[in-house]
Amino acid sequence: IVSDTSTCRHHLAYLHAHAYHTWCEKNKFISMLPKDVKDRKTAAAITNAEQGNLDGHLHDIQPTEWVLPYSNKLFREAAIEWLASTNQPIQAVDHPSFKNMIDVASRATTGVIMPNRKTTRHEIIDMFKQQMTKLREWLSVCF
Repeated sequence: IVSDTSTCRHHLAYLHAHAYHTWCEKNKFISMLPKDVKDRKTAAAITNAEQGNLDGHLHDIQPTEWVLPYSNKLFREAAIEWLASTNQPIQAVDHPSFKNMIDVASRATTGVIMPNRKTTRHEIIDMFKQQMTKLREWLSVCF
């Protein structure tokens, strides 16, 4: 009687390999001979040797808008570009309403959303109507 199974496998592989393989095929048994086990492991390693990918682990990141940090130089360049591209007089940067607009925008922490022409037009008309209403009320009180 053999107490060590690996010794038995070596004995089978050395003296009875053909009979063992025949028996394995007949009984649909996977051969456990050391050489057969090694061959299966090598074949599995070759099949699994393909480089893996991360596709299942990755997800799209929504791009965020990059806001340049403030600098005096960057502000001067933007102001000069605005003056030149919109044909503004140089005195426009000295106007109190321009300074007020810049002061309000400087308090923004996540950038400033500029309104488009249509929105600006509606805002101007609404402001005009409000001023006219106030003027009517003031005139009706005075007279």
